[in-house]
Amino acid sequence: MLDFLFKNVIFVETFEQNRTRTLAKRKKMSNFAIFQTGGKQYRVQAGDIVKVEKLNAEGKVEFDQVLMVGDKVGAPFVEGAKIVAEVLEQKRTDKVLVFKKKRRQNYRRTHGHRQYITVLKVTEIKG
Repeated sequence: MLDFLFKNVIFVETFEQNRTRTLAKRKKMSNFAIFQTGGKQYRVQAGDIVKVEKLNAEGKVEFDQVLMVGDKVGAPFVEGAKIVAEVLEQKRTDKVLVFKKKRRQNYRRTHGHRQYITVLKVTEIKG
């Protein structure tokens, strides 16, 4: 009987620790934004490094298709909000192999694909 009560006490302590941890995370996450580029949406904070679809840009890039900044939610975009990022490099992703096969037909085809990406570092979130 006492063992059961002791287990519950430990559970309550860990629950409280977890609760304080999540509240601290929420305070940290209040300065994040969600933006869209290349048909995808990305959740970023200042200082994050993000890999996006290839952009024909060098130096600084500004994104104005911001869907959410902190507590502000756009319909569809937040007015006046911008994300400023710095282009770190243009590169290609790891190779993805596409393998086709038809059984009993001696038909096998292997094809590789490497997607072009741009690596960005988010410097500032305006909005």
